[in-house]
Parts: sequence; structure tokens; C-alpha cells
Amino acid sequence: MTEFINQDLSGARFRNVDLSGAQIRGVVLADAEIDGYITGLTVNGIEIEPLVEAELNRRYPDRAKMKPTDLAGYREAWTILEKLWAGTVERARRLPPELLHERVDDEYSFIETLRHLLFATDAWVLRAILGNPSPWSPLDLPHDEMPDMPGILPNDRTARPALDEVLALRADRMATVRRVLDDIDLDAMTTPVTAPGYPAPKAYPVRRCLGAILNEEWEHRLFAERDLNTLTSR
Repeated sequence: MTEFINQDLSGARFRNVDLSGAQIRGVVLADAEIDGYITGLTVNGIEIEPLVEAELNRRYPDRAKMKPTDLAGYREAWTILEKLWAGTVERARRLPPELLHERVDDEYSFIETLRHLLFATDAWVLRAILGNPSPWSPLDLPHDEMPDMPGILPNDRTARPALDEVLALRADRMATVRRVLDDIDLDAMTTPVTAPGYPAPKAYPVRRCLGAILNEEWEHRLFAERDLNTLTSR
């Protein structure tokens, strides 16, 4: 167990770290920002997650619909995401093209965000659900921490494709998700692919695959809107 005692961590940045089970006592946590999967966290004896969930759902009334229980709910959630993303893309088009490649606080640029969603759709829908062992496009962008894996194209993380080029492929992938939602058994398990890649070649609940897509689409649009606010203010 690592201990930090009488340490000055002001201004520190923690990225993709696991703090499960951490105990933090006698801290000064002023003007701090925490973003991630938070469950069971208590602050001064109060569990935070229910408070955060309630406030997020108040701010974003459609957010609760991203955890549907039936096929009609999944279709409704996807329709909501399509409309929200259309507005976000229209907003991005009003910026100079070079800003769409600019990262804010070392997060994905706008175009990198779209490329990452291409990767997520290829992984969880084309590969996991539809059984295509290698659905990858050179525009796909795996998450930064993913090591090189067999079965995945060696994507150029420094590429700067035009927005319309990325959107053309994105339109195709989003239409594929819509077709899947037209006729799928939510309670089924996927048929494992045999080729190596991501996700690992095994059977997954269909709900888990679709849930991953809804979560990625919802969260990354919020991140994109946040960063567009910063870029627009410059």
C-alpha cells in the first residue's frame, strides 16, 4: 500500500488511476475537480454518488434515458443522441477548422472524439454484435492507453483528417447502430469472434454492448461541448 503523508499534491493531475478503497484523511480539497466512475464515495460521512446522479439528471433530463430497459427505450435513447450530436456538430462547424484538431487540457480534440466513437462502434457493434472480426477503419482512434493489439489496425494517432471525412464514416456507423436496434434480441448473448482484437473474443450480453455505446456517445458529447465552450471563448 502506498502512503502519502504530509505531502503537497496541490496542482497534481491524476489520469486513469485506480483509487478504489483509498482513504483520504485531513485533506484540503479546495477548487478540485473529479471526473470519472464514482460509486460508494463518502465525503465527511455523506455518500456522494446519489447526490451527483440526481444533479446530473436534473441538469440533463435525457440522461436517465441512457439506461433503457427495453428495445423501445434503446431506440429512443439513440434518437436522442442523434439529435444532440447533430447540434454539437453544427456548433463545431462554426469554428475555424484548425481548432477542431486542438486539444483542451490534453483531452481529445473534437475530431479525435469523433474518431474514438468510430472505434467504439466498430468494437462493440460491428465486431461484438455483428461478428465482424476486423471492422476497423484507419480513422478509428483507440483510447490513448490502449497498447498495440493484434487484430487492430496500426492507427495514426497524429493524423488530421477533415471533419467531413470523419463525419461521412460516422454517418455510416450511426446508421448501422440504428439498423441493429430495428431488430435485435436484447436478452441474447453475442457469438464470439475467433480473431484477436478488442473487445476480447468471447460472448457478451447484447445489453452490455449497446450500453457501452450509449455511455460513450453520451459522455463524449458532453466532453466535446465542454471543450467547444473553451475554444469558442478564445
